Amino acid sequence: MFDHVKFGVRDYPVSKAFYVKALEPLGITGITEWPPDGVELYHPEGEVSLCLNQTDEKPAHLHVAFVAESRQQVDAFYRAALAAGGKDNGPPGLRPQYNATYYAAFVIDPDGHNIEAICHKP
Repeated sequence: MFDHVKFGVRDYPVSKAFYVKALEPLGITGITEWPPDGVELYHPEGEVSLCLNQTDEKPAHLHVAFVAESRQQVDAFYRAALAAGGKDNGPPGLRPQYNATYYAAFVIDPDGHNIEAICHKP
């Protein structure tokens, strides 16, 4: 559905470091720098990317959900995101209120955005 999602961040080096580390367990390891303060992150074999850039604007908070191929990837994302400075917003686990196989974890990024990794597989 998306080609890319782009949003501004208050502290580019902090946010870039957070996303690079938090998304690596999901296979999002491609990085393209867009000088002076922008980056595009993507799965090397994928077609969708996440773009961040430095801004002085105060953006509205977002909720971005990343696909995980397994529940283990969700768990690894959560650990990596917390280690990168994210704040817990819901540990890995089933969310039966959404559907029977909705396994997800949520963290708050350095700008207050709600970042999720989700696996729909049983």
